[in-house]
Amino acid sequence: MTPVEFQAKVENGAIIVPEEYRQQLANGETVKVIVLKQHTEINIDQFLQELDHLEPDPEQPTLQEISEVVKEVRQELWTQQ
Repeated sequence: MTPVEFQAKVENGAIIVPEEYRQQLANGETVKVIVLKQHTEINIDQFLQELDHLEPDPEQPTLQEISEVVKEVRQELWTQQ
């Protein structure tokens, strides 16, 4: 049997093989199965809207703190050369 790809829903833990492929399989035959969970499509507008409503992360450094760290690292790199 050549490899086939199809979409199916999981119902009570079972994946139903479409009839067109089922007739190519003998009862009790061992097959290799690869399962890939289909991800729902992301709506970018909805994602950005949800992102805007998130509370700020209290652990996130301010832009000023990031700038100071960058300056310190640059200074260390320059003094090592």
